[in-house]
Amino acid sequence: MALTEAQILGRAGHDDLLELLFAELRVRLPPNEPFHMGHFLKKIRTIPIGLRAMAATFELDVSMALDDLGWHFGNWAHRGYCDETLRGLRELEAGEYADMFAKAYELAQACWTELNSDHDDFVKWYDKSDFHKATKPLSLRWWDLKKIDGGFFGCWTRYARKYPHKVTQVVAPF
Repeated sequence: MALTEAQILGRAGHDDLLELLFAELRVRLPPNEPFHMGHFLKKIRTIPIGLRAMAATFELDVSMALDDLGWHFGNWAHRGYCDETLRGLRELEAGEYADMFAKAYELAQACWTELNSDHDDFVKWYDKSDFHKATKPLSLRWWDLKKIDGGFFGCWTRYARKYPHKVTQVVAPF
């Protein structure tokens, strides 16, 4: 059964609504399927715009929990995916997060070869790189902002409450 606006609006707590959103994403994008970036990008374009934005930004939150903003590009150096992530952040009205990601993405352009290198080579390069130095203040601000505004997933739940129809209905792509 597909997610409904009533289900979204009926969830009073942040955690309850977030679990509902995660459950819907797991149904629409089953985690046990083999991952291929091209297939993922094609598939998320078929789901409601709000869920698409959430799917496109999920790994960014994981990166910020485990690593930092610069390292995210080392793990996910795919321009189509990065473009989709930025669109998703903007769709979710995640203003400052979107601005920081856009700045880091702009910085990443100069070192795209290194970001796409063998993992061991990336690890050796990253900590001493100008890219790491330039993105470090962005990461620090990101982590500070998470403490202030309920975290990045707070953007998801605020968006879902404000635009439940964009989470439940397929609308024109952004």
